[in-house]
Amino acid sequence: MSPEIIDIRGLSSGDARTLDRVAAELESPSRSLGMFHIVGHGLPQNDLARFEAAMRALFALPDPVKQQMRRSRDNAWGYYDEELTKNRPDWKEIFDYGAERDPDHTPPAHSDGTNRWPPGESAMRSALLQHHAECARLGRLLLSALSVSLGFAPDRLAHFFEGDSSFVRLNHYPVCASPAGPDSAPLPEEGHLGVHPHSDAGAFTILYQDRVASLQIEVGDRFVLVEPVRGALTVNLGDMLRVWSNDRYRSPVHRVLAHRDRERFSAPFFYNPRYDTVCEPILDQGATRAPRFRPVSWARFRDQRSAGDFANYGSEIQVDDFLLR
Repeated sequence: MSPEIIDIRGLSSGDARTLDRVAAELESPSRSLGMFHIVGHGLPQNDLARFEAAMRALFALPDPVKQQMRRSRDNAWGYYDEELTKNRPDWKEIFDYGAERDPDHTPPAHSDGTNRWPPGESAMRSALLQHHAECARLGRLLLSALSVSLGFAPDRLAHFFEGDSSFVRLNHYPVCASPAGPDSAPLPEEGHLGVHPHSDAGAFTILYQDRVASLQIEVGDRFVLVEPVRGALTVNLGDMLRVWSNDRYRSPVHRVLAHRDRERFSAPFFYNPRYDTVCEPILDQGATRAPRFRPVSWARFRDQRSAGDFANYGSEIQVDDFLLR
C-alpha cells in the first residue's frame, strides 16, 4: 500500500470549494495510513533546491564548527550526532532549528531552544529560515483542510498554534558499513537503522527528502518502503492529531533505513502546537463516540520525548499511554 498523492493546488486562495475538495481527499489516507504525498504545495522548486544545497553544505562543515553548534539539555536546537530513538542510537547526524528569536530568549521547555548558526554563513542561514517560513505557511493551510476533513470548522484547531513550537530537523544519513536489511525486525538485533521505529509527537510532519528511498511505514506486521515522489512533499500525521481526532486518524509508526553505498538527506518540519496546549479529543455536540484519550499536556509530552533523544531514561512516553482502556 503506497501513500496517496493529493494535489492541494489552490488551497492558499481561500476558495471554499477547493478547501472542501482537499479535505475530502485527505480523509481516507488519514484514516488508513496516516501518511500521504502532496503536490501543488506552492514551494518553488528553485527554493527547495537552494534549501537542499544549504543542508548539504551545513553537514559538510568541518567537525569543529559543527561541534560549536552542538545542542544540549539547556538548548535543544543545534547540531547533534548521538540521537536515540526508543533508546537506540540512530545512524545519522542532525541539525534542529526554528523561527529566529532573540539570543537571550528563555526556552519555554527543555525541548525548545534558540538557533545556533555557523559563523559567516549568511546565505545558508537565509535559505534554511526561508524553508521554515514556507513550511509554516503550508502547515497552516493543511491544518485547516484536516480540520474540515474531521467535520470541524476550518479554524477549529488554529488557536492551538498561535505561538507554535514547530521546528525543522535536518537529517544526514552517512554511508553505513553494516545496515539493517529492509525486511529486518522492527528493532533489529544486528545492523543499523537510520532512525528506529516511532510515531511523530506533534500534529503532523511535512517531509522534504532527496531521491534515496529509505523511509518505511508500518503496515500490518511489516515495514513497507515509501518511494519519494518527484516534486512532492510527504506528510505523516502525528500523535496530537490522533488525540484531537479521537483516534479516527492514524499517527503511523515509521523508520528509516541506512545504506551501504548511499548517503541520504531529509528535512522534516514538525508542525507542533504551542507549549501550553492541552490536547484532548474534540467531541462536538451530538457526538456518539466516547473519548478514547485522557488529556495530554503537550509541553510534558514533548519534553519527555525530547529527553529520550539524549540518553536512556527508560521507556519513552507514548500516546498509547493516554488511551482510556
